[in-house]
Formats: sequence, structure tokens, C-alpha cells
Amino acid sequence: MERVILHCDLNAFFASVEEVRNPELRAYPVAVCGNPKKRHGIILAKNEKAKSFGVKTAETIWQAQRKCPGLVLVPPHYKDYSKYSKIVNDIYLSYTDLVEPFGIDESWLDITGSAHLFGTPEKVADDIRRVVREETGLTVSVGVSFTKSFAKLGSDYKKPDATTVINQQNFKDIVWPLPVSDLLFVGKSAKATLERLGIFTIGELANSSKPMVSSLLGKAGELIHDYANGKDDTPVTSAFAASDRKSIGRGITFPDDLTDLSQIKTGITALSEDVAARLRKHKQKASVVSLTVRDPAFRTTSRQMTLPFPTHLESEITKSCLDLYIKYYAEKGKPVRMLTVTVSSLISEDLAGGDQLSLLDDGSDNEKRESIELAIDNIRKKFGRDAMTKGSLLKSEFHIREKDEE
Repeated sequence: MERVILHCDLNAFFASVEEVRNPELRAYPVAVCGNPKKRHGIILAKNEKAKSFGVKTAETIWQAQRKCPGLVLVPPHYKDYSKYSKIVNDIYLSYTDLVEPFGIDESWLDITGSAHLFGTPEKVADDIRRVVREETGLTVSVGVSFTKSFAKLGSDYKKPDATTVINQQNFKDIVWPLPVSDLLFVGKSAKATLERLGIFTIGELANSSKPMVSSLLGKAGELIHDYANGKDDTPVTSAFAASDRKSIGRGITFPDDLTDLSQIKTGITALSEDVAARLRKHKQKASVVSLTVRDPAFRTTSRQMTLPFPTHLESEITKSCLDLYIKYYAEKGKPVRMLTVTVSSLISEDLAGGDQLSLLDDGSDNEKRESIELAIDNIRKKFGRDAMTKGSLLKSEFHIREKDEE
């Protein structure tokens, strides 16, 4: 299966956050700078109006003001930038748990295993742009591709608030005419070296002699030559998967709002199945189960319960989450936009023991149920995730694939 990688780049991030903080700034050319009272300070960010005057990041304040006499200067508010960065990355995490930040305003997402839940990759990118805009007031440009390096090129290709798809069929037309310096990891020194060889575009790099480039730039030369040819299998490494994991969760933002209890139960079952399989893979059990619900107005609430004993069974996680939904949400009758199932208070299977009573019965069927779920794990490990699927999920769009790296 070909990978589907997104690169999401928040547009004029610092300046855009300042506009969210003070909407009146949207009417003016604005720049965020280190110290507006010192003319030798530098420009950290600028909005689109300032950009139209030729204001550039990293130039001095006096240079920017000479280009744009009416430039409004504001000091940075780093706590707010961190806050909005976290909000946006949380949005990304509702589409995949493989989110790799690249600075405060950029992130790669690997949606290979989850894109089928939301539509085409382009639709996922458009949906992310819409949700970020609606929930934060910020805009994001998204590149969609089969490699990390091309996805990043895509997010830079059209701005602001745009989606660019670079695939196997069109990458030569889109990528190869671009300046070689646009390619990831081609800095000033590498650019100068390549230009001495007569290599000015990514296409010229792709069609050059790899040994020649490698002889001058070493392994970095081999890397960028591969990148230019679409050969980049660098994985998206989740920055949110701690080595000492404290919880395991999975969420779905549904293509359409759910109102029917049977649909909601199906969604909870799909999520619980994924979470339980990951618990068993890591040889852990959980004592706390949480359900998070987001409605169409983007109001998000979470409820949790402590189990009478640790578990790693889908059936028990599903029942607990369904109980939480019925107790706290069902009577309100509000449509559901997103569901997230999370388990925490994790403990090793060896320490948890295996002779506890089930939530569902007196314990007589508990061993049988565990044997069944472990057998399903083994079948999926041998033949693939889709080799065994619950009947209730077979025709459902909510079936979730387990991530290979977990």
C-alpha cells in the first residue's frame, strides 16, 4: 500500500495568532518582532498584507518599515503560540496518532491507515483545513503526497489555506521545475555546491549523477538525490507516543454527525477494538476507561470510570464506554461529531493477573472471551488486520486498522 503523508503548515503563524488575539489587526499590515522599540530588532513573522509590501522574516525592523511605512509592530506572545500549536496538533491527532511536529507551526501526519475513515486524502486535507479554521481562526496549508519531503513541498506550493496533492503521476510536473533550494535539507552550502555543477532545479538534481553528487556532499548528497526522485521512506515518527506510555487512545472524527445509538455503538466498538488490541500487543491492562465526545458545535466533554479490575478485552472496554455514553450523553440527544476511547492507569499483564471477574458475567466466560480475542490477534498478525473483522463492523465505515509500528 502506498503511503499517504500530509504536511500541515500554519500560515503566518505568529502573526495569525496575534490577529486572533486582536481581530482589529486584520485590517493592517502586521509584523511580529523581537523588540518593536529597537530598530535593530528583526522581523519574526508577518501577515499577508505585510508580505504584499515585501516584508520578509529575519530582516531588520528598519528595513521592513522602509518597505511598509504603515507597518504595525507587535511583540511576540510565545505562550499563546504554544497554546494554539497544541490545539492544532490535537486536531491532527483526531485523524491519526502518527503526528510528527516539525517546529511549532508545522507537522507531518501519516494517514495511510486512517484515510479510509474520512474519504480521499485530498478530502482529509480539506477537512483538516476547515476544522482548524473553524476551531481556531487560523489557516493551514496542506501538502498531500507519498513521501515526507514531497508533502512538505506541497504545503509550500500554494498559500494560504490551500491543499496541494503531489502523487506518482504528477510529481515531475509540479516538483521538478522548483528551485533546488526548495527541497528539504538543501541549505545554502548545498545549494551553492549544486549550482556550481549546473544544478538549479529539483528536476536537474533528480537527473544528475548520484555518485557525482555524493562525492561532493557525502551521504547528504545521496539523500537529496533520492528525495528529488521521490525515493523517501522516512517514517512519520509520533512525538506523542511516549516510550513509557501512560495511556492508549484512538479517536474518530466522523464524515457525518451521528445521531443513532446503533451508529454510536458501532463507533465505540471499532475504537475499543483498536485500543484493546494495542493493550494486548504491549502486554498491558488498563484500570481506567475514558470516553470523549465532541458535538457539531465543537464542544468537547470527557467522562471516565475506574474498572473493578484491569482489562485488555474489547468487550469490556466497549461496555464501559457505552455505559458512559448512555449515562452522560444519550439523554441530551445531541449529534456526535467525534468520539475518542482512551484507557489509562496501565499495568503489566504479569502484575495484573488473569483470574478477575468480568464486567459482563460471573467470570465463567471470561477466559473463553480472552482466548477468542488473543486468537484474533494471532490471525491478524499472520494474515493482516482485515483478516478478521466483527460482523457489526464489516459494512461499517468505522473499521480501524491498527498501526504497524505500535
